[in-house]
Amino acid sequence: MYRKAAVTTVSNGSYLQGQANGRLPSMDSEQPAQEGKVVLKKKVTLLRGISIIIGTIIGAGIFISPKGILKNTGSVGMSLIVWTVCGILSLFGALCYAELGTCIKKSGGHYTYILEAFGPLPAFVRVWVELLIIRPAATAVISLAFGRYILEPFFMQCEIPELAIKLITAVGITLVMVLNSTSVSWSARIQIFLTFCKLVAILIIIVPGVIQLIRGETQHFKNAFVGNDASVMGLPLAFYSGMYAYSGWFYLNFVTEEVENPEKNIPLAICISMIIVTVGYVLTNVAYFTTISAGELLLSKAVAVTFAERLMGNFSLAVPVFVALSCFGSMNGGIFAVSRMFFVASREGHLPEILSMIHVRKHTPLPAVIVLHPLTMIMLFTGDLYSLLNFLSFARWLFIGLVVAGLIYLRYKRPDMPRPFKVPLFIPALFSFTCLFMVALSLYSDPVNTGIGFSITLTGVPAYYLFIVWDKKPKWFRNLLGK
Repeated sequence: MYRKAAVTTVSNGSYLQGQANGRLPSMDSEQPAQEGKVVLKKKVTLLRGISIIIGTIIGAGIFISPKGILKNTGSVGMSLIVWTVCGILSLFGALCYAELGTCIKKSGGHYTYILEAFGPLPAFVRVWVELLIIRPAATAVISLAFGRYILEPFFMQCEIPELAIKLITAVGITLVMVLNSTSVSWSARIQIFLTFCKLVAILIIIVPGVIQLIRGETQHFKNAFVGNDASVMGLPLAFYSGMYAYSGWFYLNFVTEEVENPEKNIPLAICISMIIVTVGYVLTNVAYFTTISAGELLLSKAVAVTFAERLMGNFSLAVPVFVALSCFGSMNGGIFAVSRMFFVASREGHLPEILSMIHVRKHTPLPAVIVLHPLTMIMLFTGDLYSLLNFLSFARWLFIGLVVAGLIYLRYKRPDMPRPFKVPLFIPALFSFTCLFMVALSLYSDPVNTGIGFSITLTGVPAYYLFIVWDKKPKWFRNLLGK
């Protein structure tokens, strides 16, 4: 029903582009790849894999506004529990993706796994929502944080002009797109450096916090569970905030075919990264509460800056710079990974054919990278970005829950599939149930925004039948789609 891919994946996991007869060897064929073909090479080592995960997870949230969890839990103790539980749940989800990444050795992440388990329609809907709304809006939001904090040291005594923020943000977005279009190696090297900067920034907060604890500054932990009672309405929103802060553990699965020794490196990178991030997040929040009370944290616009100003004096000027670098790392990791989803979707016939092309000399999926640039710019200068993210935050967890449910389904549908890494069945069962439960509760607690997001997601269904299933398209329409 849908068009065959113009580009496919050969058995060694490398992408090829164009043979003389317009066809490529399929995954199941014994036909070898011809010499001299353009490929995306295996350049993602274990260290680069760790940097992709950590560098994409740690953005601006932990430094700027962890108050969403505190606000919806009502107490210091409960907020720390939610941070810890969200880290454990994210680790469970990451372990499920580690199994999927080692048994389905294709790039594309969510899209590929939904396609394998449930077929083309839900897979198309997932990539449709990601391309049109989620990725441009998410990139614009994290880029705005980059723009604001890179300018912060120059506007200490006054408010930063909004136009200046958007202009420097546009420069940052363009720089990330150029970097990912130019070189996989340089993008990965810069990601390693930015990940190091993020971990230094977290240590700058954790170490003084530990010193405060040693000095006996524990007054804000007394009666830690006293405060506003957590409500049934508030807890799912608190978990949404926590899971959003940890989101990014799935991005290495978007580049599976470029990972060296994926059977070993994907599970290792995921486990190492999630342990580092979870411990870092919990200790960072503990450090905040050694100096800032719950009430002050709720009033602060940038918690890390408030914390640094109280303990570090003039050195606090370095914190906005580290936050900006952290945001840039998230931008870089997100674009690097998600462009591969669009590449694979094009290869499967669900996006225009041009998105599956590779630059002849640079070996980067150039069209799949730059397609995000105009969409992100439109979001940046015209859209209500935070509303868009609220509309579609439920969609992200709906599809992630669906992916992990697909892992359970594949255990029964394809029991003979090689599984070099296998998790106990209770882990995907618990994680998928948690995701779908959060989605259901969000429909109850915030029906308007969730309903709008649900409606936007459903537009992918008629789009699938219009662009993919409908065979009798006019010639001009087929040419427009690149068929």
